[in-house]
Amino acid sequence: MKNISFRDVTIGDGFWKDRQKINSEKTIYNVRDRFAETGRFDAFRFEWKDGMEKKPHIFWDSDIAKWIESVAYIIEKSPAPELEKQVDEVVDLMEKNQQPDGYFNIYFTVCEPDKRFSNRDWHELYCAGHLTEAAVAYYNATGKDKMLKIMCKYLDLIDRIFRVEDSAAFHTPGHEEIELALVKLYKCTGEEKWLRLSKYFIDRRGMQEEVPEDFWCSSKYYQSHLPCREQFTAEGHSVRACYLYAGMADIAFEYDDAQLKKACDALFDDIYYKKIYLTGGIGQSAVGEAFTVPYDLPNSRAYTETCAAIALVYFASRMQKMKVDSRLGDVIEKAIFNGILSGVSLDGSSFFYKNPLEFLHAERGRNVGVPKHHEPFPEAVRQRVFGCSCCPPNVTRFIASIGDYICGEDENTVYVHQYISSDVKTSQGTIRIETAYPYDGNIKITTGNTFKGALALRIPAFSKDSFTVTVNGNIRELTTENGYAYIDIDKASKIELTLDINPKTVYANPLVNEDAGKVAITAGPLVYCAESVDNGENLRALKAGATAGCRAEKNSELGTTDIIIKGKRLSQAAFNGGLYSYDRKYEPCEIRLIPFYACINRGECDMTVWLVSE
Repeated sequence: MKNISFRDVTIGDGFWKDRQKINSEKTIYNVRDRFAETGRFDAFRFEWKDGMEKKPHIFWDSDIAKWIESVAYIIEKSPAPELEKQVDEVVDLMEKNQQPDGYFNIYFTVCEPDKRFSNRDWHELYCAGHLTEAAVAYYNATGKDKMLKIMCKYLDLIDRIFRVEDSAAFHTPGHEEIELALVKLYKCTGEEKWLRLSKYFIDRRGMQEEVPEDFWCSSKYYQSHLPCREQFTAEGHSVRACYLYAGMADIAFEYDDAQLKKACDALFDDIYYKKIYLTGGIGQSAVGEAFTVPYDLPNSRAYTETCAAIALVYFASRMQKMKVDSRLGDVIEKAIFNGILSGVSLDGSSFFYKNPLEFLHAERGRNVGVPKHHEPFPEAVRQRVFGCSCCPPNVTRFIASIGDYICGEDENTVYVHQYISSDVKTSQGTIRIETAYPYDGNIKITTGNTFKGALALRIPAFSKDSFTVTVNGNIRELTTENGYAYIDIDKASKIELTLDINPKTVYANPLVNEDAGKVAITAGPLVYCAESVDNGENLRALKAGATAGCRAEKNSELGTTDIIIKGKRLSQAAFNGGLYSYDRKYEPCEIRLIPFYACINRGECDMTVWLVSE
């Protein structure tokens, strides 16, 4: 199957057009300004000297690269001369400061020039990968090939050092990313050497020990514990892992590699069945930003980095090219509406690096006897910039290219993976999707006169037992195959899909210890949460009732549709000011729930997704 590119998609009115407007008019500039303040743009001048402030960091190249890629996606749809001019200025500096042999890395040129390709953990190849993605995107958007030529020259050096000579101090990237970037470059240029280099890094990984015995982590952290074709469980740093798995899926697809496909299937299943949060977040532990063991899904200590959810979407979307499986689209949908979108504030100005499913006030995690010590609970405060600021430009590039995930096609079928208002160019002609999803379960799809073939509609897991389809006003009784409902079409048609987005109660597998005896509320693809700003302090004292009889209310402050359910609150009365009691009393109450993506937009407060069940 071919995934249809965002370049062939025009986003229509609705949820994602509104988010893209904020992204292109506010967030992209907010990120730019923060990067300018912190010295990231000036670092491309290569003028830093010992003793100066704002010393370049090992990953600053990648931060600006993702910002450039974001700009490219934005200007491909709508001109932004100021942004394009600034990108050109950065590219001019890259051309000026590229080393004669093609090498380009700010930190290792300016700060430690004698340590090129000597430290596997210091992001050289990761930065090269993001710069490559940016170069491809900018060339596609503008036709300007200067950055593309710069990166091809650098990658020729990398190919010689790593594949031909094998002369670097390490063999494979510490932080994966270049693998998928090289495939993008191959598709852009048609030069197979870039595909071969990507395959080389995949093939070489795990073939030798690359982590010193006394190092702080094991080879699992880097996904180097086994050859890629023998990796069947998701391990280690979750962002690195899913960037690698995306690269593996690319190579499996391009080379029709059955062993790699088998590994990718197993890795996805391990995440899907054992290691993913209800919100689509992954990476449970702050130690190593990593996967842990099956069913270990803590809420208040959840790391769930924004970049990890994005990386998971990259992996799942590449898997969609190799198999028809609605679970892939379900995971993508879960992540984009929850675990990714929660990473940026509603006004587009501030961000979360971590997206836990429960926030506690900062003072609850503080040891007052050791004032500077904090327990490992994320703070319920959004930041305008981070020291490690990988997430903000990852969000901007993702939202700008959200059209990548809507449709796919093969010779006879167009697959609608995501329900986003849009006009999509397919080989059968343009199809139009109109919907107020996710707050409305009605989706209208119109095909043109040239359309002849099948239209496959993903039926989300939340609605698999309750959906209706009409074609030109006539109800069709359809069954699903691998989670998709197929409709044969040979002319212009109007299809209407209605999904059940009524609020539902969700229970966790009892092996997830932390969620035992608790429930979560979802409506369609949206996960809902309770905040103390609406429900008072101590959300753990709340007991959620059934969703039957709940009501929906528009929230003008957040621009959301909230859910109000009946519940109970554990009263302090039985405790008489003490810690323990042989009795307890509950008082009836209403619990207001807001979409998870909108959490912590009204100041610091407590928040929880999982509530005690009646």
